Amino acid sequence: MDDHEFREFAEQRMERWRRSAFLMCSDWHTADDIVSMTVAKLYRHWRDVRAAANPDAYAQKVLTRTWLSERRRPWRRAERAAEILPDHPVDAVDRVTDRTSLAALLASLGPRQRAVLILRFYFDYSAEQTAEILDISVGTVKSQSARGLQTLRGGFLAEGRPS
Repeated sequence: MDDHEFREFAEQRMERWRRSAFLMCSDWHTADDIVSMTVAKLYRHWRDVRAAANPDAYAQKVLTRTWLSERRRPWRRAERAAEILPDHPVDAVDRVTDRTSLAALLASLGPRQRAVLILRFYFDYSAEQTAEILDISVGTVKSQSARGLQTLRGGFLAEGRPS
């Protein structure tokens, strides 16, 4: 195994994987955990990753599936972090508020629907690529995209924002 080659591959993509994981879970600490688990899995199967037709899609598939499986673990549901800590008030800045609103809207979606929207519209994967990453049909990707966008639009309009 070529450790140097793997290290370069991972270092070049680490920030992208971290952003992707954050978009899925809405928590930087959990995102870092998911990326760490993904890197370990990719390292163990580096020969397969390197031989894949599209190593980036292979890695994204591992990352997305890691998040989906980690979400099902019971210890994840045991404790939830508070959105706002009581002893440190935060000044609201429009940009941060918009980002928080988007994160809340994304959190209102189911995990698979959220993953479909992130892969399709944030990472600009095709419906076919998204279906392959999530191991679902193209029709499911399209229906989940339509329903997810409809839910996001409804939530956006419910906040009193123009369409």
